Amino acid sequence: MTLLPERAHSRAELSEGADGQVALTDGADGQVALTGGADGPAGSWRRPGWIVAALAVLVALLLLGHSLVPNALGNSGSLLETFLPWLGVSVPVLLGAALLRRSVVACAAVAVTAVVWCSLFAGTLLDKSSSGGDLSVVSHNVHDGNPDPGRTARDLAASGADVIALQELTARTAPAYERTLAATYPHHAVRESVGLWSKRPLRDVEPLAIMPWTRALRATVDTPKGPLAVYVAHLASIRVHPSSGFATEKRNEAAARLAGFVRKETLPRVVVAGDLNGTVDDRALRPLTSRLRSAQEEAGQGFGFSWPASFPVVRLDQILSRGVTPVSARTLPRTGSDHLPVTAAFRL
Repeated sequence: MTLLPERAHSRAELSEGADGQVALTDGADGQVALTGGADGPAGSWRRPGWIVAALAVLVALLLLGHSLVPNALGNSGSLLETFLPWLGVSVPVLLGAALLRRSVVACAAVAVTAVVWCSLFAGTLLDKSSSGGDLSVVSHNVHDGNPDPGRTARDLAASGADVIALQELTARTAPAYERTLAATYPHHAVRESVGLWSKRPLRDVEPLAIMPWTRALRATVDTPKGPLAVYVAHLASIRVHPSSGFATEKRNEAAARLAGFVRKETLPRVVVAGDLNGTVDDRALRPLTSRLRSAQEEAGQGFGFSWPASFPVVRLDQILSRGVTPVSARTLPRTGSDHLPVTAAFRL
């Protein structure tokens, strides 16, 4: 800023050019006294930032309308719903871009997206657990290549659970779990790759034909408050292929068959535990999840991501129930598996 000397007959004028440059000139000789642009303090927040705003709006629409995304093309709808909470990562990224751009419009759009995400998932971050419960359940995909099944069994027994449901057992590892858990869990049943260990008596154990080979079983657990139907399941694996997209057909078929068995269950109290290879948000699992309650969603804190164990990004391992009340749910420390164990306590 340059101060002009006083002149008897000078006349200062303020003008703005087509390029946004502002100039204060002296009418006597045209000397420029003050120049500035739209990017100065007064105009620095006038940039529109339409691209950032459009991306923020797109994320908000995906959050709100994820169920409308069709599954016709590579099961893209199920893929989106599997990782839906992770859309929230875009909020700080877009906010940084909006601030860098100094765009009020973009910042407002990002704020709307943040509100939408919070409306869907903020409640998940709250601790909804309480103390007590009549029966606790642990579910764990122990991994068929687990290098130390005995240690994994000891870790699971240390949780104090009343019932332990295991998936991905093999002829090599199943005896190790049987030996290690026998003292604490005198009642157990193994059907090929799935097994159930219990402190309470088991009866009516039967394999369930949800796939060509046995990956599910049903048993009745006799609790002090009456019988409880427990299902252990390991649904078919999912794959992501560049050509075909999110391959879930076999998993979806297994989920539908498992849902059929649960629908016909005559006992009023039911727990379904296992590796479902999908989240409770995935529409393809609704035949099953619509009839049951997620212990993690109702009585846990956070998303309870369980896979991969080294850096969990999605919850594939579920404990679902009907006719009982979840009072707590969480993941357990890592074992020799590529999944984290999950646990829940129920009031019967």
